[in-house]
Amino acid sequence: MTGREWVTDPDEYVCTLSDETQTIAKNELREDEHIRRSALASMREWIMQNSRIKNCRMDSNFLLRFLRFKKFHVTLAQEALERYILLRQTFGVAFNCLDITIPMMEELTNRGYLFASPKRDSKGRRVVIARPGVFDLDKFTNADMCRIHGIVYETLMEDEENQIRGFVHFADGQGVGFAYLTLFTIKEAVRIVKNGEKTLPMRHKEVHGINTLASMKFALDFGMSLISDKIKSRVRLYTNLDEALGSGYLERDVLPKEYGGTMPMDEMIVLWKEELKRSHPILMSHDKMEVEEDLFSPKAREGAVSALKRNNVSCGSERDSLCGVTGNFRKLEVD
Repeated sequence: MTGREWVTDPDEYVCTLSDETQTIAKNELREDEHIRRSALASMREWIMQNSRIKNCRMDSNFLLRFLRFKKFHVTLAQEALERYILLRQTFGVAFNCLDITIPMMEELTNRGYLFASPKRDSKGRRVVIARPGVFDLDKFTNADMCRIHGIVYETLMEDEENQIRGFVHFADGQGVGFAYLTLFTIKEAVRIVKNGEKTLPMRHKEVHGINTLASMKFALDFGMSLISDKIKSRVRLYTNLDEALGSGYLERDVLPKEYGGTMPMDEMIVLWKEELKRSHPILMSHDKMEVEEDLFSPKAREGAVSALKRNNVSCGSERDSLCGVTGNFRKLEVD
């Protein structure tokens, strides 16, 4: 299977990581120069010989996110990469056309629905801030929600420091009520949560949540039942912001001024939008990645994502058809 044009070409990895980051990579991920070089060569050879993969990125940065995600167990990293591309393809509403210039994506960003703080915490981790209460259910669809999450996470995964050090999540549940439960069916929610943990190559180190309504406890309990014990042990929920800041776990300085930090949220979002602008070309190129779905077993396809019948999508509004991607989940037929 030679002569293919890849999304990106193989490159010679040049390590620009600090000594501290390299030490973390060695201690937590088993990564060193020899293991990294050998693993990258194995990944590329496997991709070139794999008839199921039609196109893929071949640059070191991209392949290393899967190797680091699986602590340099090459076979597991290969499986994760294949599953990731299959996920992108069958769940295109969340992964195709990750275009921050789409008006709904710009507006959600400006509202501060989901963005990363420009400040790293004391362990060098990026902090992802989520404010689901600003998501207007009358204006945005669940397709918009999935796409903005894809844009944010894919942008963050481009950074090697993030691949190694992982992420801290901070969510404010103020304003989230029963109506939000209509965004996804139970089966869709299960698929999204499980793939978010098992397929996206992100290291989730801490999750902090505030202002969860008592009336939504049953929904929260259901969500917690879907995640692994490892991630569950990293979740901390607080009644309000004061309790969170007084817990000793959440660092005040990485948060917007509105949540006890020093930098106003608007300033953080301006800086975040600059990051999104820089990542835009590579995120758009991801639409070229492709697998041969027919070569996967039905079980593999179902395991990746296909609780959603991709061929039974009804066209929604114009914004749901941008970049050729339809997919208002509310109009999907579900198995």
